[in-house]
Amino acid sequence: MTIKEYDYVIIGGGSAGSVLGNRLSENPDNEVLVLEAGRKDSWWDLYIQMPAALTFPIGSKFYDWMYETDPEPYMGGRKVYQGRGKILGGSGSINGMIFQRGNPMDYERWAADKGMENWDFAHCLPYFKKMENATGVPNDNKYRGHDGPLYLEKGPAKNPLFKAFFDAAVAAGFKRTDDVNGYSQEGFGPFDKNVKNGRRWSSSTAYLHPVMHRKNLTIMTRHQVHRVIFEGDKAVGVVAQRGKKITEYRAKNVVLCGGAINTPQVLQLSGIGPAELLKKHGIPVVKDLPGVGQNLQDHLEVYIQHACKQPITMNPNLKLWRRPFIGAAWLFARKGPASSNHFEGGGFACSNDIVKYPNLMYHFLPIAVRYDGTGIEQGHGYQVHVGPMYSDARGRVEIKSADPMAKPSILFNYLSTDQDRREWVEAIQVTRKILAQSAFDQYSDGELSPGPEVQTPEQILEWVAKDAETAYHPSCTAKMGTDEMSVVDPNTMKVHGVEGLFVVDASVFPYVTNANLYAPTMMVAERAADLIQEKPTLAPEYVEWHKRTV
Repeated sequence: MTIKEYDYVIIGGGSAGSVLGNRLSENPDNEVLVLEAGRKDSWWDLYIQMPAALTFPIGSKFYDWMYETDPEPYMGGRKVYQGRGKILGGSGSINGMIFQRGNPMDYERWAADKGMENWDFAHCLPYFKKMENATGVPNDNKYRGHDGPLYLEKGPAKNPLFKAFFDAAVAAGFKRTDDVNGYSQEGFGPFDKNVKNGRRWSSSTAYLHPVMHRKNLTIMTRHQVHRVIFEGDKAVGVVAQRGKKITEYRAKNVVLCGGAINTPQVLQLSGIGPAELLKKHGIPVVKDLPGVGQNLQDHLEVYIQHACKQPITMNPNLKLWRRPFIGAAWLFARKGPASSNHFEGGGFACSNDIVKYPNLMYHFLPIAVRYDGTGIEQGHGYQVHVGPMYSDARGRVEIKSADPMAKPSILFNYLSTDQDRREWVEAIQVTRKILAQSAFDQYSDGELSPGPEVQTPEQILEWVAKDAETAYHPSCTAKMGTDEMSVVDPNTMKVHGVEGLFVVDASVFPYVTNANLYAPTMMVAERAADLIQEKPTLAPEYVEWHKRTV
């Protein structure tokens, strides 16, 4: 069945797709359709609206694509779980709500690639500011935005363990920073979170829900896109499935916002990608682009946990009998332990004297718990999440067949390089140095994980290989650029070699940023909205930022 032609069909209603659904439909002459494979992000769904419930959606078929890697050869052959949001709002509806732009040097690194000159920090900053409503920051702060749709709260990081962590970092030779999204990312302090009045403030909440009344915007959930339809080298629509019904949606332009895993999958199923891979699965080649699915990057992380002497941690809140009371406090007043993501502070540091800007990211939690919600037996504890930020390990995403419902093959090659392994050893050593400072003397009752018996580089790497988890930051599988492995034109967001097809999500990053990906993904989408519509982009803003002397 064929229905009306849209000006834009957006594949994926996640972080980038939500932004584009809003911005492309601002023009009433544009007929915009957003197709999301998952469900609606209902206001009554506690698992996605309650910040502290963030552990529940990951691993649930109702919210999560539930991907896992192929056996990782440098991690003992184990498969690493890779949760991705399958719901309106995408991974921004199930993530940890941590809002970090990355370091300005990330975007200088992007701009150093061929054809990427207009993606330096000066060109990205106005789009970061455009999307932000950064509360708790002075209105005259030239680094932050105050009128955007994405509401941000800072910290507050009031638990005394946060102060101990910040003081310990300074004692270990690092610095404090007032705002990791301001002048100096390097340093330790409170973090921004996309939470408003105790409720998750996702991209769909910020960008789609306020404009759902627009007559030129249609949002369809539970529609999984099979492929893009081409006539010659021109994209003219998509094929999508809802239940058992398969429908063709015609479009003048198709914008792919599926993320670093789904985007290369849809491209390959549509005949765009490495020709040999496509031929292997009987898919007609529309455009041989060898970079589709390559260059996969991520952040791997571990939790270093300590038992706590004093009963000041959040661990007792994990007890089942407390949950009804915590839930009631949130339901009726949006207050209490459930109103925070608890990732309220951390920092960025350098693990050696070689790196030009921070290569370690820290998230501190006044609780000892795994991402699946499993607590410790000791009663009270705290933990630090840490991992190298710009590993040179590279992986790939490849379809296994022409079946659009089959999950793709994913391999990150974690721990596969000398740099990655060296920086992992440094990461554990630096973290232990911080946690051993006297600021923790009144709190620490000993290291629980990895434990004092893990000391040598070999032991550390063995523990990391067995215990590390993804930080859920897959990216870079359809990178912007003009070299032979690039997929997307950085000045138009069009896929190289075809017409009418754009890609906008974390897959277009040439390099992963040294922070969580939610903020840079939405910045890219804000800027892409102007590029796609051939509107003048916002003027670059040249500001000073903290630069490390190497």
